[in-house]
Amino acid sequence: MSSSDHRTPLARAFFDRPVLEVAPDLLGRTLVRTSPNGPIELRITEVEAYAGELDPGSHAYRGRTERNASMFGPPGHAYVYFIYGMWFSLNLVCGPEGTASGVLLRAGEILTGQELARARRPKSRNDRDLAQGPARLATALDVDRTLNGTDICAGPTAPLSVLKGTPALSDRIRSGPRTGVGGEGALHPWRFWIDGDPTVSPYRAHVPRNRGKHRATSDV
Repeated sequence: MSSSDHRTPLARAFFDRPVLEVAPDLLGRTLVRTSPNGPIELRITEVEAYAGELDPGSHAYRGRTERNASMFGPPGHAYVYFIYGMWFSLNLVCGPEGTASGVLLRAGEILTGQELARARRPKSRNDRDLAQGPARLATALDVDRTLNGTDICAGPTAPLSVLKGTPALSDRIRSGPRTGVGGEGALHPWRFWIDGDPTVSPYRAHVPRNRGKHRATSDV
């Protein structure tokens, strides 16, 4: 790969594929967050796939709502949601329009703009955990619901975009259960990460919040 090739933006066709193809292929790619304060670039190291109405772990499992409408839109857009009344999470919509599949960005390494990320995450212990987990990632990159529906393939002036980066080698990619997903959705090994990368978040199994009653959906 040439020095300029890794700066090539991913085309919409990259996202217009089945979610289980897109999710591991995002590992090693570069997410760019552009804002008036300056850019932040993040190497994606951990993701989770969610297959919409076919997936009990997905927000879209029971169909379209006002909250999840972006998931049903064209591929190559952002789906941002608010969770636990505290945090935002960033997802990239993929697959044909109407299929409601998406990839949750769980963790990454801040490559540029560390000072901006540190200012947004002042309690971070070190740079490894600036974006270690979906809530930390969204906070470090200043992602909130105003970015919901953003076209990430709109060009260099878009607030969010993904560059080709350096794709992870296939022998470094691992998969396992998704973090915090309960019920039937817990059976899918649809979490993907780069083995040995220090920014990958610790796995945590689902813990029922209401006296043993499983939630039907979790992260996306």
